[in-house]
Amino acid sequence: MFKSHHNHIDILVLIAVLTLMLLSLGIVYSASASYAQAKLGGSERMLISHAIKVFLGILGMFIAMRIDYHKLQRLTKFAVIVAVGFLMVTLVLGGEMKGVTRWLRFSSIGFQPSEFAKYALLFHLCSLVAMKGELIKDFKKGFIPMMFWMGFVTLLVMLQPNFSMGAMIFLLSMVMMFIGRAKISHIALTAVTLIPVLITYMLSADYRLERVKAFLSGGALSTRSNYQLWQGILAFGNGGIFGVGPGESKQRDFFLPESYGDFVFSIIGEEYGFIGTMFFTLLFLLIMLRGFRIAKYAGDPFGRNLAIAITSAITLYALINAGVTLGILPTTGLPMPFVSYGGSSMVFSACAIGVLLNISSQTDLYPRARQVHVLGSVQASEATVGKVY
Repeated sequence: MFKSHHNHIDILVLIAVLTLMLLSLGIVYSASASYAQAKLGGSERMLISHAIKVFLGILGMFIAMRIDYHKLQRLTKFAVIVAVGFLMVTLVLGGEMKGVTRWLRFSSIGFQPSEFAKYALLFHLCSLVAMKGELIKDFKKGFIPMMFWMGFVTLLVMLQPNFSMGAMIFLLSMVMMFIGRAKISHIALTAVTLIPVLITYMLSADYRLERVKAFLSGGALSTRSNYQLWQGILAFGNGGIFGVGPGESKQRDFFLPESYGDFVFSIIGEEYGFIGTMFFTLLFLLIMLRGFRIAKYAGDPFGRNLAIAITSAITLYALINAGVTLGILPTTGLPMPFVSYGGSSMVFSACAIGVLLNISSQTDLYPRARQVHVLGSVQASEATVGKVY
């Protein structure tokens, strides 16, 4: 097991993430089998693709776990510049799917630059917050430079168009500004200025407006967004407490669109019931609690900021995805981390967890226990010395 000069990695985070990724193989296979058989000529076709992505994610996580996170601080500006370049290329040369341009393709390999841009921006903001310190309270020298990067990346993602991802990048960036102790007045000014712009943009497209109307109507309107939502809720209803059993989902058979992607949590609810959904929820809760504990005991501001950013991104995505499938939030199109079918999200989120684990390896997560151990060792040594002399 990986070990640094301070401590072991947080094994609970590692176990939780590996459990989610490995369980996703069976869940995605069940959710995608009917679609893959009809559209791709084999029920296992999407499983094979997903398994490759899971393998790459685990590989990336273990590689990132071995890299001292302090070395990443020098690379964050370069990473966000590369991310901006990818986003600009995507707008010009990206592949179009369902009316949006979000992917770059290299032969048969698809890549979603916004997933890389999300973490590149968060890492750079963490670096800037750590370096600027109290200067972040200065509007011109501290706050504006950070807002430039956030605004530029958010704009490029919105132009794809990808409102959900852009809104999440904006939200997570605001969280980092708050954690970095930027002035509340500056954050409020930004929110008051940009939130109306985001709302106007959200309502500017018919399909997004339809989603909002469907959510506000509580199901009274008959729309495609409502159809998907109600099929997802039916899946939860079919599952009950214990579920219908692995591979026995009925909603996956062309009733629930994106059953293997954005609405995979509904398939978990149908096949494994309330018990299954609670198990997955507890895994994400464990990641959240341990991630914030890692941040609390991190040895430096950059590590603390990174741990908060990574933990917030993973848990917010999981929370919003679950909320959408349960009808608590409007349909967004955000995946369930480590579970939904999709390579870019899987790989980059796993690599981010690898960074979190590296931070934990250089963090004393049990300071009181260590203090008691050291005190006990000192007392034992003194007793030994007393016997000798």
